Amino acid sequence: MALPVRAALLQSPKGPFVIDEVELEPPRAGELRVRVVASGICHTDLTYRAGAARFPFPAVLGHEGAGWVESVGAGVTDFAPGDAVVLSYYACRACHPCARGHPAYCQLGAAANLSGARPDGSLPMRWRGEPVRSSFFHQSSFATHVLAHQHNAVKVDASAPLALFAPLGCGFQTGAGAVLESFKVQRGQQIAVFGAGAVGLAAVMAARVAGAERIVAVDLRAERLELARELGATDTFLASEPGLLQTLLKRTRGGVDYALECVGSPTVLRQAFDVTRPLGTCGLLGLPDRDGAEVSLSMLSVLSGKRLVGILEGDADPKTFIPRMIALHAEGRFPVEKLSRPYAFEAVNDAVHDMESRTVIKPVLCMNGGGAS
Repeated sequence: MALPVRAALLQSPKGPFVIDEVELEPPRAGELRVRVVASGICHTDLTYRAGAARFPFPAVLGHEGAGWVESVGAGVTDFAPGDAVVLSYYACRACHPCARGHPAYCQLGAAANLSGARPDGSLPMRWRGEPVRSSFFHQSSFATHVLAHQHNAVKVDASAPLALFAPLGCGFQTGAGAVLESFKVQRGQQIAVFGAGAVGLAAVMAARVAGAERIVAVDLRAERLELARELGATDTFLASEPGLLQTLLKRTRGGVDYALECVGSPTVLRQAFDVTRPLGTCGLLGLPDRDGAEVSLSMLSVLSGKRLVGILEGDADPKTFIPRMIALHAEGRFPVEKLSRPYAFEAVNDAVHDMESRTVIKPVLCMNGGGAS
């Protein structure tokens, strides 16, 4: 029997979110019904809100949810009602990339995570009698209750601060995973992080965990660079600084071992690639705001042995990496509370505005007693 729940609906690109009642169907085989406590807002949510990839509306977005399992579908053995969970991206756990230990590149990933529907195309929510896109990253966590899958849920301790850990499912995982899982940065190496938002600052924290000798952070805002220093950056630069590339190359003695582009800008990606030393690796994390965005690279620079790689979700498996981030937080080495700000669910449009204006790094919507006032 369908359950009436509240969801933040987006009726058209760039429009405001409207909180209204929707009907959520019971969990199918392999699924969990989760009472959402909190959901982070990610840059990807805002990109799809703007109409990226011709995303269909109306829709319920959100993909950094955390909450309590209320019921489970057939075949679910690892979760039970009452379990606390953090939700992440969906992967089938059976295709070639998944079998090789890279679920972020699952062959069903695009259909299951970015279409707003389940992998089979079905939609779990109805609004005003009609189906609505409501399985974004197999969760659509901008709602009081959602259907997730056992493959994209991670059980955590019942005492875990779910409103704090909700963003671990995407943004923080992407930045930290790029450093610790994809690059596997070693002690004494150098890394440059372009963009000091949630993803970039998670990368800075992870680089300190890895023991990087030099951690460079670049951003447009001085206050974010100040926070980057607090979190582990050894060198910070305003992106608007004249002669930035030459300064970075001089400071790093010819370039860094690793560079990360966390903005989604072709111009910034070129900067990150140019500051990467010969035989170094530049990683692209940022999602471009427009389809068809391209970047030009120097062929001679490529011939120097540099590599450019795209990295989804930090190339991390949330089943193991989310517990790793939680353990680092417990040790005081991954202080995500310094990046997050809670908002009441009803203030979703205020949270989006503050994120778009860059006055907040990681807004977290709190519902069902999540703790925001």
